[in-house]
Amino acid sequence: MPTFSEAVKVWARIGLLSFGGPAGQIALMHRELVEERRWIGEQRFLHALNYCMLLPGPEAQQLAVYIGWLLHRTLGGLVAGILFVVPGAVVMLALSTLYALYGDAPLVEALFFGVKAAVLAIVIEAMIRIGRRALKNRAMLSIALAAFIAIYALNVPFPLIILLAGLTGWIGNRFAPDLFSGSAHGKGDAPDIKGAVDLMFVRGELTHTRPTRWHAPRTLAIWLPIWLGPVLLIWALTGSASVWSEIGRFFSIMAVVTFGGAYAVLAYVAQAAVGSFGWLAPGEMVDGLGLAETTPGPLILVLQFVGFLAAFRDSGSLSPLLAGSLGALLTLWVTFTPCFLWIFLGAPYIEALRGNKALSAALGAITAAVVGVIMNLALWFALHVIFGDVRNMGLGMDVPVLASIDWRAALLSCAAMIAILKLKIGMLPTLAGSVLAGVLLLAVSG
Repeated sequence: MPTFSEAVKVWARIGLLSFGGPAGQIALMHRELVEERRWIGEQRFLHALNYCMLLPGPEAQQLAVYIGWLLHRTLGGLVAGILFVVPGAVVMLALSTLYALYGDAPLVEALFFGVKAAVLAIVIEAMIRIGRRALKNRAMLSIALAAFIAIYALNVPFPLIILLAGLTGWIGNRFAPDLFSGSAHGKGDAPDIKGAVDLMFVRGELTHTRPTRWHAPRTLAIWLPIWLGPVLLIWALTGSASVWSEIGRFFSIMAVVTFGGAYAVLAYVAQAAVGSFGWLAPGEMVDGLGLAETTPGPLILVLQFVGFLAAFRDSGSLSPLLAGSLGALLTLWVTFTPCFLWIFLGAPYIEALRGNKALSAALGAITAAVVGVIMNLALWFALHVIFGDVRNMGLGMDVPVLASIDWRAALLSCAAMIAILKLKIGMLPTLAGSVLAGVLLLAVSG
């Protein structure tokens, strides 16, 4: 059994090295915790991951919280989850500050010109990767297409799409279970490596994993005020129309509906931040995702960028930098605090979820819908990266003005997609190459 101080060092290491999105982060934790240190067994690791996939929010960070909780109770979960986020959040705050202060400088604009092309390629690659796993039959393909049409052409809210997809999978499992066998991690013939946690379970030492009658009420009574208390206090002090109340309310809702990870929710956040609230310009959302791709930690840290700019530009009596920093902190709080609630509330009941086919089917349908939502995100990014003018055709459906095409952006985007999809070049090298190429291309073309 690792000591608490040993665990802190390992969680800090994982937080500093967690580049590459959820797939890379989960692979890093598997190597560190299962293969090298044998802290947790293979099957228990995968079963925990299945549970985290059912939850809204970043599954990799929640998996860290879950394993930290298994090892060292609530304090272990808190340390694991916080250290997973803090390094990336600090970097993201610094990058957001530089962007807000110097984003309109010619050199910075040239840098982000290349970043946008790489981000478009990264999002398309994510759509293809998830699609290959999720769209196993016509039913799943139909759900993905329906989700794309709903969010792009009909402007259906993202939370409603997720709810309908989950209900479709849940009900479909009763009538056609072969078509709605949910996609979950951990299927296959992985060897059952045993770890320290598994041995402690056998010896009956992990008493905190046994749910009691008062576990759920006590957890809710503690964590709901921790999560929503600051939001209600800000609402009472500043009013419902203040940017602080809007940030707290909007991102608290996002924390409940962010099934499928950052890519799935970005289209909805982008539409709300740009269209409904006016916090960002269309291209700035792409810039924010580019910044998040270069930092360790969950990609959902892009929401911190949105919160920073929203408060920076509506600072009131505060200095813009202070307001932006507080906006970023508030966004982080309401985005990640619920992750601890989901784990501490549900983890003791995780054994009840083992082999639940209805829940697995609902997850499979949600994952299929996520592919359709990411298709919309890729199209939204492409329109605003490659074309200078985009017109709304009603119900939120945007179409490009063909004459406004930026051939430099189109060329750079195609090159980035070839690098990632065909040549299999990694995310960070592609980002670096796109930035350099963008600067050179703008310098040559004037």
